[in-house]
Amino acid sequence: VLAHADAVVCGNTGPAHLAAAVGTPVVSLYAPVVPAGRWAPYGVPSVLLGDQHERCAGTRARTCPVPGHPCLESVTAHDVVAAVGKLLKEAV
Repeated sequence: VLAHADAVVCGNTGPAHLAAAVGTPVVSLYAPVVPAGRWAPYGVPSVLLGDQHERCAGTRARTCPVPGHPCLESVTAHDVVAAVGKLLKEAV
């Protein structure tokens, strides 16, 4: 399924890395609790959505240490659609 998708939208979890492993571009709703430079999808075009400078950055927390999950609360459906569009244009 992931290998046949034009792009995958998911959180910063295993499916993002599985998509990257089969060469599928990724839009990741990326909470910055782990550094993107080390843990973002590797080797494929990707867009990370979410405030990478929020207070939770680098905490490696399994649950959000900041009330309201502010790193992702500002991400809109329009942002996600625009990110997918960007990846699809790059693939042409």
